[in-house]
Amino acid sequence: QLQASGGGLVPAGGSLRLSCTASERIFTNYDMGCMAWFRQAPGKEREFVAAIRPRGRSIYYADSVKGRFAVSSEDAKNTVYLQMNSLKPEDTAVYYCAATRRRYASPTYYYSQGSSYDYWGQGTKVTVSS
Repeated sequence: QLQASGGGLVPAGGSLRLSCTASERIFTNYDMGCMAWFRQAPGKEREFVAAIRPRGRSIYYADSVKGRFAVSSEDAKNTVYLQMNSLKPEDTAVYYCAATRRRYASPTYYYSQGSSYDYWGQGTKVTVSS
């Protein structure tokens, strides 16, 4: 229901763009919630990267990626993107997209929590070489 793509091997300082396409059933309900990117590096816990609410009404970023990554959506294609610039070796991880229908009174906190999401993609691997 969520298909992520775009990962690969890139040198430090380079760029990649990840894509996540949602099935129409999820995306129809996306208007009630949020889509996000998380990542998990080897031996580490999953962490929040960025999230976007429908039509870009609200966007959230982890401090570690602010100013380097940009999340966007293309509603006609049921797709969200993660443009990653100035990549660092510490950005190496498997990146997952996620979606939820839920809405929260405190969205900044809850949309950064993995437990808030109902649907997950299979992950796409990003490797940044030093």
